[in-house]
Amino acid sequence: MTVQQFINKDKYGLVARAYEFAKKAHQGQKRKNGEPYFNHSLAAAESVAEWGLDEATVAAALLHDVVEDTPRTLDEVKQNFGEEVAFLVDGVTKIGKVRYRGVEAKVENLRKFILYLSQDIRVILVKLADRLHNMKTLYAVHPQKQKRIALETMEIYAPLAYRLGMQKLSGELEDLAFPYIYPEEHKWLIANVKERYEEREKYAQRFKPLIEETLNKNSVNLTKIDSRAKRYTSLYKKLLRYDMNIEQIHDLVAIRTIVNTVEDCYAALGIIHKLWPPVPGRIKDYIALPKPNGYRSLHTVVFGPEKKLTEIQIRTAQMHDEAEYGIAAHLAYQQTKDSKAYIERRTSFADAKTLSWIQQLRNWQKDFSDPEDFLRSLKIDFFKDRILALTPKGEVIDLPAGATPVDFAYQIHSEIGNKCVGAKVNGKIMPLNSELKSGDVVEILIQKNKKPSGSWLDFVKTGSARHQIKAALRQGKNENPALRVKSSPQKTEIKIAANDRIGLLKDISAIISRSHINIIGVNSGPSAKFAIFKILCESTDKNKIEKLLLKLKKIKDVKEISYRLV
Repeated sequence: MTVQQFINKDKYGLVARAYEFAKKAHQGQKRKNGEPYFNHSLAAAESVAEWGLDEATVAAALLHDVVEDTPRTLDEVKQNFGEEVAFLVDGVTKIGKVRYRGVEAKVENLRKFILYLSQDIRVILVKLADRLHNMKTLYAVHPQKQKRIALETMEIYAPLAYRLGMQKLSGELEDLAFPYIYPEEHKWLIANVKERYEEREKYAQRFKPLIEETLNKNSVNLTKIDSRAKRYTSLYKKLLRYDMNIEQIHDLVAIRTIVNTVEDCYAALGIIHKLWPPVPGRIKDYIALPKPNGYRSLHTVVFGPEKKLTEIQIRTAQMHDEAEYGIAAHLAYQQTKDSKAYIERRTSFADAKTLSWIQQLRNWQKDFSDPEDFLRSLKIDFFKDRILALTPKGEVIDLPAGATPVDFAYQIHSEIGNKCVGAKVNGKIMPLNSELKSGDVVEILIQKNKKPSGSWLDFVKTGSARHQIKAALRQGKNENPALRVKSSPQKTEIKIAANDRIGLLKDISAIISRSHINIIGVNSGPSAKFAIFKILCESTDKNKIEKLLLKLKKIKDVKEISYRLV
């Protein structure tokens, strides 16, 4: 929908009146690029309308600068357009007042973002629309401000849009910011990739009719098929992982297939694989296991015509709208006059599961008093690339890329983290500093009286885990003042060779726990004959260790046992 369509629908409605009010309020004002100021307000409103949002949000976008940049007051907005629109305008105005200078200012602004994310997410959507148009006219701003604004966009606005599932907007913001932050890298991309893009686009145009014909023959309800060029910023990030080798990038131009139903998605995948074999390990099912931002689709890389590796994405029309517009698409689907969400606008329109991270973010930010800690942790915990790991019961745990089993444990509960002594990843004992991957099934092994180790701070990724480890360590020192002056206890490594079986490690951990010896970590691996467990403990009491070894030797399937001080 467009702003004009809202006006045509009701010439005396909210949007029509907001249009005239804002146009008059900004009369005579010019932007840095010489255009009438109202052009900016209209552009922001057009974005909000395109995303499918309601008339109150479109009206707020038209009015979002009148309180800050004209003599008009918030009371006038409330009198003319009601409390709902005034609330949205006030929220956008308050966020805009804090400039991105210094850590404290950044954090103050981010805390406001978090507040409005949980109160009424439409405030953030209007602010994102405002930022999108500001980035499109950034060329007219003083060079010193350009980089600061572009950096803020790249670090905060684009990741936030992505987290809200608005992949199209996130990509646009990144690409608009990229040349101001990395001008030389941007020039290199333009010079080296443009021809490759054109070549891949021509290839996609030849491939698409073949897919369309095949799916139609097999009675798959195809709605649309098109191609998607990878954005420059996304491409550059990927090239960094592949030593700038463009030959390693197989989704430079991906083919996007839109079908009617979820069943059609899987049917299309099977049919495509029959004709064009898939690359092993490159099939991703984001329908069964959506991304943390709600993204759903099937991705596969196949050997297409001419044996060229090509990415194909398969999704329904609703999945496509949600992938492009994210939370805005959720709002559009739920905006019926009789819906509870419409009546209770100040709560999120989207389902609780989709946006549970917003409430988590609001609760989490209260734990941080140091601005630099808050900013650093926010970028990792909420705005970094995400992975999805699972508990043995199938519960999905959302973590930043690079997270470890300890991060996983603390994400479940602080007590699970504090008592963690080891972890099984996909059924195998793994070091606690191992990097988890999406789809990993993680089982956390705990010991009743275990306390976290200070060494965990060297490898945990999430700010929340770091914060909880430090809190537990401080509490331990307060409970036992002797620890403040006492040096850390020496460690003992117990090595056990055994015939591996289900429950073996649990039996070993239980014996150690009952002996009141603290486990620091567990590593395991196969040998020629047995499974080998290396258990690091905080104890150098020889008598205590030797008594423990006698008990461990009695465990079924334990064959050899030894220890050493480390």
